Amino acid sequence: MKKGTICRLALLTVLGLAISYAVYFRENIDPDIVEGWIVNAGPWGPVIFVLLYALAAILFLPGSALTLMGGIFFGPVGGALYSLLGATIGASISFLISRYVASEWVARKSGGRLESLIKGVEAEGWRFVAFTRLVPVFPFNLLNYALGLTKIRFSSYTITSFICMFPGSLAYSYLGFTGKEALTGGEGMIQKVLLAVALLALLFFLPGFIKRFRKSGIIDIKQLKDALDAGDEVLLIDARDKKDYEKGYVKESINVPLTDLDEWMKTLPAIRKEKRIAVMCGTFPKAKKTISILSKAGVKDVCLVDGGMKKWKSEGLPVEGGS
Repeated sequence: MKKGTICRLALLTVLGLAISYAVYFRENIDPDIVEGWIVNAGPWGPVIFVLLYALAAILFLPGSALTLMGGIFFGPVGGALYSLLGATIGASISFLISRYVASEWVARKSGGRLESLIKGVEAEGWRFVAFTRLVPVFPFNLLNYALGLTKIRFSSYTITSFICMFPGSLAYSYLGFTGKEALTGGEGMIQKVLLAVALLALLFFLPGFIKRFRKSGIIDIKQLKDALDAGDEVLLIDARDKKDYEKGYVKESINVPLTDLDEWMKTLPAIRKEKRIAVMCGTFPKAKKTISILSKAGVKDVCLVDGGMKKWKSEGLPVEGGS
C-alpha cells in the first residue's frame, strides 16, 4: 500500500473517531467550562473562541450556541465577527478535507442529495453556494464537506461563505448580547430587544426572498445558444439601451430597451408569457428592474443571461450589427 494512501486512511480514521466522539458526548459539553477558557485567556480569548468554533464546524457540533455565546462574551459586533471567522475557517478546513482526503466517506454521508448539490454548483457556481448559505436547506456541517466534492474553486467557496454567513452570525450574536443585557438590566433594553427581534425577522424572511429571486435563475451562454438553435424553447429579450444595439445584438433577440419594456409587455400574447424568457441587461440594477416588470406582467419563468452580450461576443458567437 502506498504511503499516501496510508496517510489518507489514518487521517480519515482519526477524523471519523473525533466526529463520533464529539457527536456522542456533545450533550455533556459544559458551557461554563467553555466560558472559563475564554475569560481566563484574557486577550487571547477571541483566538480561543475562533479556534473552538472552527473545531465545532469540523466535528459536526452545532454552531448556533457558540454564536449566542459570542454575543455574550464580545458584544454583538465582536461576537458576530469572531463567530464568522471561526465558521469560515472550520468550513474551509472541512472543504479541503473532503476534496483531498475523505471524498468517498463524504459521498456516503451526503447520500442522494450530493447529485443535486453538484448539479447546482455546476450550473450556478458561487451563486448556488450563496443560496445554500442564506437558505438553510442543507445541514451546515455536512454542506461544508459536500461542497468539497464539487468543482467550485476554493477561493470562490470561501469568500462567498464568509459574506453570506454574516446575516445569521449577526442575528444570533445580537440575540445572545440582548439576552445578557436583559439579565443584567442594561440601559435601552427595549430598543435592543426590538432590534434583536428585527434581525431575527430579517433572517426568517430572507430565505423566502432569496428563493423568489433565485427562481429568476441564470442561464449561461452555451445553454442559451442551444435553446435558440433548438427553435422556440426560449424567448430572448435584449433590454439594454438603444445605443448598445449599435454595438451588436443576437439575431434571435427581441430588442426592447428597458424604458419601453413595460408598454411592450402589454402587447405580448399570454401564450408567449408562458414560455421561458431570457433577458440581457447591462447592469444588475437594470436586471432587477427588468425581472420586476416581467413578473408583474405575468411571466412565470424568467432568467438572466450570465455575462450578457460581452460574454456572448467573447465566446465568438454570431452577432448582428456592430463591428
